[in-house]
Amino acid sequence: MRTDLARLIDHTLLKPDAIRADFERLCQEAARHGFAAVCVNSAHVALCTALLRDCQLPVAATVGFPLGASSTAAKSTEAAQAIADGASEIDVVCSIGALKDGLREAFVADLRAVVGAAEGATVKVILETCLLGDDDKRRGAEWSREAGAGFVKTSSGFAPGGATVEDVRLLRSVVGPDFGVKASGGIRDAAAADQMIAAGANRLGTSAGVAIVTELSK
Repeated sequence: MRTDLARLIDHTLLKPDAIRADFERLCQEAARHGFAAVCVNSAHVALCTALLRDCQLPVAATVGFPLGASSTAAKSTEAAQAIADGASEIDVVCSIGALKDGLREAFVADLRAVVGAAEGATVKVILETCLLGDDDKRRGAEWSREAGAGFVKTSSGFAPGGATVEDVRLLRSVVGPDFGVKASGGIRDAAAADQMIAAGANRLGTSAGVAIVTELSK
């Protein structure tokens, strides 16, 4: 097992019924364990930025979440507001329909608008791999890189399936060694986390980060 696993984890809270106390706990846990970032819906970025001010831990904001079916203008506006509120990373759901239809220009333009609004912040593109065939996954990874993103990400966690070792391996094979691959969705223990990293992930999204690092410490 990897003792530095915490530094690869985006400590995630995306439940619609989460309250302030939940975000306070999330940020306290992230600071205590040294996670890579906290990942929250964009409405909660300002709160988490304030809670993490002393330790300067990054805040990642979801955009167009969880369906990716918002207009490009809506996604770019949401990204810009998240950056203004203190986000330093953006996790955006791609236009899944455009990807499946093979509409490269529309797909890339949608993401380029978000990358532009992010003003240099890292953009992770959620492909929702459980809804895609392997050719779609390859195209999504290639087009995300073309659009200027920094990562491809497997899943939102709100679709029928999450990250698989096979999908992480496929995405890594497409984007090469110098691009980010984030495995997200269904990663609940240290063994699963380590399998994703071995397959090529260099970031993990999970709400079970504390359980994972606690398991490792034992």
